[in-house]
Order: sequence, then C-alpha cells, then structure tokens
Amino acid sequence: QVQLVESGGGLVQPGGSLRLSCAASGSIFSTYAMGWYRQAPGKQRELVARISRGGSTNYATSVKGRFTISRDNAKNTVYLQMNSLKPEDTAVYYCNAQKNIAEYWGQGTQVTVSL
Repeated sequence: QVQLVESGGGLVQPGGSLRLSCAASGSIFSTYAMGWYRQAPGKQRELVARISRGGSTNYATSVKGRFTISRDNAKNTVYLQMNSLKPEDTAVYYCNAQKNIAEYWGQGTQVTVSL
C-alpha cells in the first residue's frame, strides 16, 4: 500500500512556473514507477509525465520542453517542474505510483493558469 500526498498547486499567470511535489509513504518508493496525470473539467484524465524506477522519463507532447519530472528516492518524493505555463494547463494534477498490477493515486492538487 502506498499513500500519496500532492502539494504545490495554485494560481499562476500565463508564462509563470510552479513546482508540484508528491510525497509517498507506506512502501518502498524506489521500486515504483511514478507519474503525473491531469484532468481538466469535462475532459478525461491524461498522462503528463512519467519516470521509471531507473529514472527514464517520458512526457505528453503538449508539455515537452516545458515540464520536467524528477524523483528523489531518499526523500520518497516525485516532482513536476512546470515552466511557461499556459491557460490550457489548467487542471487538477494527480500523482500516480505503479508497480506490476498495483496502482495508487493521490487526492490531486489544483493548478490554475489565468490572468
């Protein structure tokens, strides 16, 4: 069992930056692939970025070059650095942990990009 708690969301102007954090507890963090997903109103949840146990990363096309996912296994934390934010990045952002068939989600943190 893994518990995930996101933080760092908020309101930011277009072009601004935010860093999301996801603190994990309850299991061996380093054995899980970690990801960030987002869900905008009226839309399906989508993958934003993912980082494997070994540190390999992949990104949604819409955020490549603007967002960076990283993990600190010593702190049991995964981060999402978001730069050059756009209004279309507005969504609830969820942290995800995955290992084999087990999958866990955080409660989500709201990111709003607006003037």
